[in-house]
Amino acid sequence: GPKFIHVVYCFARYVMTEDMKKLSVDAGIPFAEAVVWRPEDIYILNARHRVSYNKLLQTLQRKDFVNQEYRKKAR
Repeated sequence: GPKFIHVVYCFARYVMTEDMKKLSVDAGIPFAEAVVWRPEDIYILNARHRVSYNKLLQTLQRKDFVNQEYRKKAR
């Protein structure tokens, strides 16, 4: 349900942030700081969260649909 999707989203964001931090060490890549950067405007923060949350939800739904179709064809 929605709570599980939110937990997966938060976990995926954390993993990606930590991975980007590791990969950007001594590489001079500035986008690792941008990921953890929090904008001062709460509306922008909420908009970015909604966009990324919806994109993750669409990806998970698409993957679920593909899995269901695969199961149907396997029968």
